[in-house]
Amino acid sequence: MREIVRPVTAALGVACLAIAMTAASSSGAFAQAKQQQMAPAQAAPAAAPAQDQAPPIKQIALTDKQVDGAIAAAKEMDPITAKLSQDAKPDPKVVAQLEGIAKKNGFASYDEYNNVVDNISLVLGGFDPQTKKYVGPEAVVKAQIAQVQADKKMSAKDKKDALADLNEALKSPPPAVENKGNIDIVTKSYDKLMEEFGGSDDN
Repeated sequence: MREIVRPVTAALGVACLAIAMTAASSSGAFAQAKQQQMAPAQAAPAAAPAQDQAPPIKQIALTDKQVDGAIAAAKEMDPITAKLSQDAKPDPKVVAQLEGIAKKNGFASYDEYNNVVDNISLVLGGFDPQTKKYVGPEAVVKAQIAQVQADKKMSAKDKKDALADLNEALKSPPPAVENKGNIDIVTKSYDKLMEEFGGSDDN
């Protein structure tokens, strides 16, 4: 699951991964990475919508059990999903493996697991990684813009591209978190969630 934010993180060359996730959630890069992650669980035609037509998140009220299950399942799924190429057709054996891991960790299906992860990611995208407090995605993206502008190590081209992506993200923000209780639940497990889903390493 770490590759969800990796494309945008690499493009920005910065370490604020929750912020990158927010920027990514409204860009083609996120949709592309999300398709890569979800492709094994879907039929080939359903796994290849237009990159900038990411399906809307089905928002749900998260539980502590779901969050713990998502973290545990992701640790088992990472080695499997890391080997998948972006354009690979779904392999029935891989689909069965992912379904099995999801069910073992309390989910009805791999689709339900992905929906929980989407809801977790939506909340994580509004966290300030410095304070580890929820400030909302707009504030996070604005902080990221300021950070990129102040970065002396980025090349002019990288800075221009990153700022263009971030400004685009401001124009197309992710949906508001409908279930405010999700913020408290994600806050409790913030460090574990960022370790697993934040893309803070290359594993």
